Amino acid sequence: MSMLYPRPAGERAPGDPDYSLIIPVYNEFGNLTELHQKVTAAMAKLPGAWEMILVDDGSRDGSQAEEAGIAAADQRVKVVQFRRNFGQTAAMAAGIDHARGDIFIFLDADLQNDPADIPLLVAEIEKGFDVVSGWRKHRQDAFITRTFPSRIANGLISWATGVHLRDYGCSLKAYRREVIEQVHLYGEMHRFIPAYAALVGAEITEIPVNHYPRTRGKSKYGLNRTFKVLLDLMTAKFLASYATKPIYVFGGVGMLLVVLGLLSLFFALVQKLFLGVSLIQTPLTLLSAILGATGFIAILQGLNAEITMRTYHESQHKPTYTVRRVLNADPPQALPRP
Repeated sequence: MSMLYPRPAGERAPGDPDYSLIIPVYNEFGNLTELHQKVTAAMAKLPGAWEMILVDDGSRDGSQAEEAGIAAADQRVKVVQFRRNFGQTAAMAAGIDHARGDIFIFLDADLQNDPADIPLLVAEIEKGFDVVSGWRKHRQDAFITRTFPSRIANGLISWATGVHLRDYGCSLKAYRREVIEQVHLYGEMHRFIPAYAALVGAEITEIPVNHYPRTRGKSKYGLNRTFKVLLDLMTAKFLASYATKPIYVFGGVGMLLVVLGLLSLFFALVQKLFLGVSLIQTPLTLLSAILGATGFIAILQGLNAEITMRTYHESQHKPTYTVRRVLNADPPQALPRP
C-alpha cells in the first residue's frame, strides 16, 4: 500500500519541487544515463524545479551502479533501491511515497517513452485536467505478443470501468498530486490508476505521444500479462462499482441462486404430482438444495462485506465521497483548551 505524505493539496513546503518524475527501473543498464540526459533537456523547457526518482526494482545487471553515478552527479536525482523484485506497481507506489512535487509524471526507463513529450503533458495539466495519459499512436512493439493483446486489454478495461482510454498500458502519464494521493496501489493495479482517479472525480484526457523501439535490454512483458490483466480487471470493476455497496453484487448473485433453486424445486414437484416421478429419483431436488444453500451463503457473504466496508470507512473516518473544493468555507474550529 502507498503511504503518502499528509500534506494538504496545494500547500507547498519550502524547497519542494514543482514536478516529480517517477521512473521504475528493472535491469535497464545502459539506458539510464541517456534517459537522464533526455529528461534534463525536456525539463529545461518548463519553469520551476523538478526531481527525478529512480525506483530500482531489484535489478541484477549493473543498473544500480549506473543509478548511483547519476545521483552523485545530479542532486535532483533520488534513487530508491529495493532489496528484491517486487513488481512495477510496488515501484510506482514507492516513487509516490518519496515524491515531493505537485505534478507527478511517470515514464519507463527503457527509452521507448520520449521525455520530450513531458511538456505536452504538463500543458494539459495547466489547462485544468487532473490526469493526462499518453497514447502510443504509432507503437513500436511486436504486434502479436504486445500490441494486439494490449488493444484487447484496453477495450476490456474501458468497457468495464467506463473510463475510455486508447492506451492504458502507456506508462507516460501525468497526475496532479491531490489526485494520486487518493489512489492506493496493490498487486498489479498500476495500469488502472486512471480508472481509480476517475472514481474521485478526476478530469482525464489523453494525448498522442512518441514511442520508440527498444534498443537495449529485454522486454519484461509477454502474453502471460493478458491473464493478469483479466484478473486485475475483475478487482477494478468490483472496486469501481461495488466497493461501498458490496451487498448489491453478493446479494444479487445470492437472490438469483435462490430463485433458481425454487424453480428447480417447483419443476421437481410438477414431475412428482403430474408425472409420478419420485423426488428421490430426480436430480432437481438435489440441485434445488445446492442452489438455495449457495444463494443463502452468498447473501451472508454480502452482509459480511457490508459490515467490513462500514468498519473500514468508520474506523479511519474515511468518507465515502471526495470533495474537489469548497467555496466560502467556514473557518476551522479551534479545539477547546484543556
